[in-house]
Amino acid sequence: MRRFTEGFHGYVVAVLVCLAGVGLFLLVTPRSTAEHIPRRDYSITVANFARTVPYAVWAPEKDPEGWIPNSNRIAKGEDGAQVLHIGYATAEREHAMFIQSNEKPAAGFASRMANSDKVIGTQQVAGETWERRFREDKKQRTLVRFLPDVTLVVTGTADWPELGQLAETLRERPKPTD
Repeated sequence: MRRFTEGFHGYVVAVLVCLAGVGLFLLVTPRSTAEHIPRRDYSITVANFARTVPYAVWAPEKDPEGWIPNSNRIAKGEDGAQVLHIGYATAEREHAMFIQSNEKPAAGFASRMANSDKVIGTQQVAGETWERRFREDKKQRTLVRFLPDVTLVVTGTADWPELGQLAETLRERPKPTD
């Protein structure tokens, strides 16, 4: 019996026992085939952003049907301007993001967020005109709206109608008075 547990044969047996244990564990462990996209609430980020900027903030009034908000952050733009990002997995499981800032020059900000300075047309969303930009190598579509105090950008791999859905949900929120 001692010979069986020593030397090369003992090593081989120990490895086989370990592999059988791992195989059995993988066999009996349930696996989920359901999609899991983490949901991230952006309401606190929007409220914090509104407290730090000198203008009324825009944000989705409600999320488009079937969309999952999965990222949000406040970042520093050029010259210290604050930039709000809210990201989504769309109903078609593409990516879309809403971005806003009062960074100047506004055209430079929009071009950086769109990865393109080429306007390819316009799109009407809820009676407002948005610029369309497209960067083919990244399959990135972008809608841009310039307002007096802020630039609004809706961008991602989503198609034009889906980007329009997100743009349509945007509403100006009054500046907090606290």
